[in-house]
Amino acid sequence: MYTIIIGGGKVGYYLAKELLSEPHEVLVIEKDGAKCERIASELGDIVLKGDGCEAATADIAGFGRADMLVAVTGDDEDNLVACQLAKTMFDVPRTIARINNPKNEEIFRRLGIDTTVSATGAILAQIEQEMPIHPIIPLLTLKGGGLELVGVKVPANSGVVGKKVSDLMLPHQSLVILIIDAGGTPRVPTPATTINAEDEIVAVTRTENEDGLRTVFTAPAGDAQLSR
Repeated sequence: MYTIIIGGGKVGYYLAKELLSEPHEVLVIEKDGAKCERIASELGDIVLKGDGCEAATADIAGFGRADMLVAVTGDDEDNLVACQLAKTMFDVPRTIARINNPKNEEIFRRLGIDTTVSATGAILAQIEQEMPIHPIIPLLTLKGGGLELVGVKVPANSGVVGKKVSDLMLPHQSLVILIIDAGGTPRVPTPATTINAEDEIVAVTRTENEDGLRTVFTAPAGDAQLSR
């Protein structure tokens, strides 16, 4: 598999090093000459000095035969442009972009980037699991369709406590796929599964429906919109 990495900083360097340990053909594109020299001296002739956002560099690098392009520079705009160039002009099958500002994730998704990786977002999710700030935690952005895998804990006063999954009024295109009880035991729900206090619900929903899903599982008893 031919993988092109845009950005020869620490992330790009170690990613290339790991990929080279497997039967991968790897090329790193980096603007900085000093970084290029370091990669060449330590990893071999796998680096091209140039701008991965430019079509001329893309031609030289062989974007047209790449199986995957991974943009991991420290600049979100550069990562987006490189991935779009790979997708629109060279039909690269898969693009992965590093995101430094989590607020840019939705933009990347709307513009067709296959996968985004946000270290900041991952760390925030871990912090929120230990000390929840928000009642719903995005776990994973699914490819295509604007869908996300999310987790939400059911508070003791929630109106869904004691209700069956089939009685829940979930937002459009939302599905409960896993329930983890207070003891940490996971179970795949059926329509007859009962929701208990302190259950952790893992569900698939559309990004724009996160607020609605949160309301279903966290609104206090007596809210008429929770069940039918």
